[in-house]
Amino acid sequence: MSGSMLILVAMAGIFVLLFLVMKTKLHAFVALLLVSLLVGIAAGMPLGDVVQSVQNGMGGTLGFVAVVVGLGAMFGRMLEVSGGAERLAQTMIKKFGEDKAQWALGITGFIVAIPVFFDVGFIILVPIVYGLAKKTGKSLLYYGIPLLAGLAVTHSFIPPTPGPIAVADLIGADLGWVILFGIIAGIPSMIIAGPLFGRYIAKKIHVTVPEYMQIEEKEYDKELPSFGLIASIIFIPLVLILVNTVSGVLLEEGNGLRSFFTFMGHPFVALTIATLLAFYSLGTKRGYSRQEVQDIATKSLEPAGIIILVTGAGGVFKQVLIDSGVGQVLGDMMAASALPPILLAFLIATFVRVAQGSATVAMVTAAGLIAPLIETMGLEGPVLGLIVISIAAGATIFSHVNDSGFWLVNRYFGLDVKDTLKSWTVMETLIAVVGFATVFIIGFFIA
Repeated sequence: MSGSMLILVAMAGIFVLLFLVMKTKLHAFVALLLVSLLVGIAAGMPLGDVVQSVQNGMGGTLGFVAVVVGLGAMFGRMLEVSGGAERLAQTMIKKFGEDKAQWALGITGFIVAIPVFFDVGFIILVPIVYGLAKKTGKSLLYYGIPLLAGLAVTHSFIPPTPGPIAVADLIGADLGWVILFGIIAGIPSMIIAGPLFGRYIAKKIHVTVPEYMQIEEKEYDKELPSFGLIASIIFIPLVLILVNTVSGVLLEEGNGLRSFFTFMGHPFVALTIATLLAFYSLGTKRGYSRQEVQDIATKSLEPAGIIILVTGAGGVFKQVLIDSGVGQVLGDMMAASALPPILLAFLIATFVRVAQGSATVAMVTAAGLIAPLIETMGLEGPVLGLIVISIAAGATIFSHVNDSGFWLVNRYFGLDVKDTLKSWTVMETLIAVVGFATVFIIGFFIA
């Protein structure tokens, strides 16, 4: 089959995927699998090879993603149940003072969303936003936007949250570089889209706690864990993974210390350590029975399972593109483009995100399409970390009515659609643009 026909097959596959997800509301997991099968058949692959590509793509992806996302979900659920997220918020507001509560909430969201899913972190912490808004008479957005920005930035940019984990695995990026660049891009994104934009938009849109959301603060049956304990458990895996990456750059192959750090800083080991520490220090040590800890861990895997399967289907899509030869043609075409890979990755993720709403689908689709280019150009090392953040930024941009996050904020803040677009959508777009601009600039010094 000619190169131009293979390109048409790839383009048709993307449009079919968008149609299935947007119009027929078919679940993203099934849609990705179906499109992968159709692309393989249309590209002229033998039917047996199509099925083999599906198996290889799913198995190769889940071997890493299932372990990391599963451990991260257990770890995050333990933090949620113990009241760790609330402890972080309370301590930060106390340290910063109520006059700087915006910054406290932005930083709290930034830390909390490392192990806790975005929507869960928001629902846990929104009563604090309500309380501050009632006390000061300021718009809910004054405090809410910084919290949302902190949560959204980390949820998109910093592992072990599922999005960057999935993209890193699909394009072969080292998680240490992803964490490092995610933090570097995330901090200015959080500041600009959070406290600074929050202060501006709160003057334009004044909203109070909606009547239907007059909820009482959650009562915990045990005393909240200490700030130091929570911060330590969250940062231990990040530090271990970063030390692994740094040692790989500074120490020679075969060095005993490098081998030790490589083992300890592997995401499997680092997250296992953090999860066991969470089970013990936030669970059994604080009076939970072993059965209760087990039940908490099991419950955490319900939302994680969906993300794992969608990511696995993204791996299938990537594998079929490569095995069918479509990927090679796509890679050659992109390589011949004047656009840098970091910008291409951002634009692909942006297109899919705006079209169908789901950040996860946008990330795995963009990663699947950009993977052949990475192979063609022989890209490796830090630049892959930059591409992960670029894809994550594109998958964050312009959240609107086809995104569940849009309606979550709309409901909890009692906004109409127009004001949700002016506040939440602009905030998400600022995060995306600032995050992308940061990694794009870094790319000039690394590439």
